[in-house]
Amino acid sequence: MKQKKTYTPELREEAVKLVLAQGMTLGEAASRIGIPKGTLVGWVNAAKGGETATAAPGSRTVPELEAEVAKLRKELAETRMERDIVKKAAAYFAQESLPNTRS
Repeated sequence: MKQKKTYTPELREEAVKLVLAQGMTLGEAASRIGIPKGTLVGWVNAAKGGETATAAPGSRTVPELEAEVAKLRKELAETRMERDIVKKAAAYFAQESLPNTRS
C-alpha cells in the first residue's frame, strides 16, 4: 500500500511561487523541487482560486503577490530611469568643470 506523502506549507508556497511569480513551467518547478507534476498542478490551481492549504501566518494570496510584483517592477523602472538621468547629468557637469572644454 502506498502511503500519501505530506508536504510543508512552506514547500507548497515556494513551489507555487516558482510557477506563478518566476514564470517556471509546471514540469521544471516540479522536477526542481522533487514533487510529482500532478501535485504541483493542484497547488497552483488552488492558489489561483485564492485557496490555501493551511496558509502560513503572514502569507499572502497569489493576486496580492502579483499586485506587489507589478508595483515593484514599476518602481524599479522609475528608479532605473532616474539613475540614468543622474549619470548623464554627472557626466555633463564633470565635462563642464574641466578647464578648456567649454565651447
